[in-house]
Amino acid sequence: MLDRRLLYVVATAKYGSFTAAAEKVGVTQSAITKSIGDLERQIGYLLFNRTARGVIVTEDGRTFVDRAARLVEEAQELMRGSLVSANPYSGLLKIGVCPASIEWLLVEPVATLTSRYPAIRLDISGASFERAVQQLRAGAIDVALGFEAAFREQPDFTCEALPGQRTVFFVRHGHPLLDAEEVTKADLANYDMISPSDSRPYDTFMRLIYEEAGIDAQTRMHFIDFFPLVARMVANSDAIASASEAYVRTSAFQRRFAVVPFPPGALAPLCIATRARWSPRPAVRAFIQACREHLVAKDPDTAQT
Repeated sequence: MLDRRLLYVVATAKYGSFTAAAEKVGVTQSAITKSIGDLERQIGYLLFNRTARGVIVTEDGRTFVDRAARLVEEAQELMRGSLVSANPYSGLLKIGVCPASIEWLLVEPVATLTSRYPAIRLDISGASFERAVQQLRAGAIDVALGFEAAFREQPDFTCEALPGQRTVFFVRHGHPLLDAEEVTKADLANYDMISPSDSRPYDTFMRLIYEEAGIDAQTRMHFIDFFPLVARMVANSDAIASASEAYVRTSAFQRRFAVVPFPPGALAPLCIATRARWSPRPAVRAFIQACREHLVAKDPDTAQT
């Protein structure tokens, strides 16, 4: 059987802290901490950087965690018996989405996937880009959907390119910006902005707006990737947020908000990322194919409300 410390390492990388890993695995936090500490001394380098808010996989630890996750995953598949081996499209498929605000793009792909392969079981979670990268490297997720600009600099991932999304700014009805025929960057800089991520492509353009106006972006930007909260803040303040062109055409959006008369953002290509060192299993390839067939939900009213 596998060294149980490998399970502890994978759980810690997945959940981001020794305490959370201990709760999931069913041992004490001190047992996790001691076991991983002993393992680090044995291999001669740190697997995790300890912080007040949890742990982060080290550069040296990435390969170890990745291989450990694969070993644990293969052992679990082996112990599940003949059902999985008989049907490669059965079992759990773990999908990460970053930022979480683009989860609605999976409506049609997931419907297609589960129709074709009813034995697949899905675990779909939204996360920040940084968290999704850590989860993918650790094997906590099998595949990630996100913006190509954020993933392309990760040499240990393979990226399947998908067509892009174009975004627009939106505000509450009655917002002062709606009185202008055409809004400039200087006009936008007068208000707080809400970004779903502090990673590319979102933060770059927003930060530039403030920098050109001589304003420290850190004093004006919120990073929130939970759309109901974003919508509430926009509806009750002068804050500006962004949404896809598909979503702003929906009746749900138009009842509550209005598009700012500012040119749409550049087309931001999407991608599906997998670990480069491991060949995607059939269920992952099936998911990728379903995403290729459905770039966006054909009915924009299925977008997040």
